[in-house]
Amino acid sequence: MSYRVAVVGATGAVGREILKTLSERDFPVSEVAAVASGRSAGQEVSFGEDQVLKVQNLETFDFTGWDIGLFSPGASVSAVHAPRAGAQGCVVIDNTSQFRMDPDVPLVVPEVNPQDIAKFAKKNIIANPNCSTIQMVVALKPLHEKFKIKRVVVSTYQSVSGAGKEGMDELYSNTKAHFGIDADKIKPVVFQKDISFNCIPQIDVFMDDGATKEEWKMVVETKKILDPKIDVIATCVRVPVFIGHSEAVYVEFENPVSVNEARAALRHAPGVVVQDERVEGGYATPAECKGEDAVFVSRIRKDPTVPHGLAFWCVSDNLRKGAALNAVQIAEALIAQGLLANKAA
Repeated sequence: MSYRVAVVGATGAVGREILKTLSERDFPVSEVAAVASGRSAGQEVSFGEDQVLKVQNLETFDFTGWDIGLFSPGASVSAVHAPRAGAQGCVVIDNTSQFRMDPDVPLVVPEVNPQDIAKFAKKNIIANPNCSTIQMVVALKPLHEKFKIKRVVVSTYQSVSGAGKEGMDELYSNTKAHFGIDADKIKPVVFQKDISFNCIPQIDVFMDDGATKEEWKMVVETKKILDPKIDVIATCVRVPVFIGHSEAVYVEFENPVSVNEARAALRHAPGVVVQDERVEGGYATPAECKGEDAVFVSRIRKDPTVPHGLAFWCVSDNLRKGAALNAVQIAEALIAQGLLANKAA
């Protein structure tokens, strides 16, 4: 069986990664459409080693007869076109923030809550979580199952690719400027301050309680995906790394937990690679996770400040598991669960 798949936002960093991931995983496609805004219509994007797709205009694209829409065009665009695609019979997997907290839209990480995928029928939309949330809940799931999480404190170190190609371009140009004669003339556009050789403790806008929207997303999404009883507080920081998000995670459990027990649970968890040696360099870094599918967990140790506490470091490629790969895995789970059986070509 094979399926017609439309990739919306195909010219962006995540859209291109979705096309790459579909090809690499031999997703059963009978036809792939690259779709983007009118200004990108007519451009060409690669699919696999040999195929080139001409970009079609989202405004006029008819989703009738298309089985799956993998969306990553920005929240305001998804707000208009994802419901339109769903109404035309296309199951939308949306990578934007637009539908994540909609009670009628499942928010899914396949390693964590695959059972929620079946709830898509009300709107024909499934939401892909925030990149920083995805990697954290993949690591938390096996620990929660065995030891019951009460509270999570997380600090993130998020790469500029989380802000798209424009964010990557700004890091590159600002870094070059620091070595030239124009360092004093750097004017941030994508980020709030100069991102080169710097850390910026703001991702997205501030909310009334002083948290940023990125921090709020990690709180509410973790509750929706994993368990509404878990308390979460996050501090999200943009760092001068091109690809790969890192997180320092502190977890308080209801039940006793040892480092060895936690390490064993993580080693057996789907989507997790434990790289945890207490030697120089015995841990994963974002540079090493680029292009990889897994969430890498390192620096597992006791947190002695709470009765049943654990600390760990995790990294993941935010364009892959944090976005494109998770979306494709949701599509694979749709098929595996027989939810698209009546639509197969």
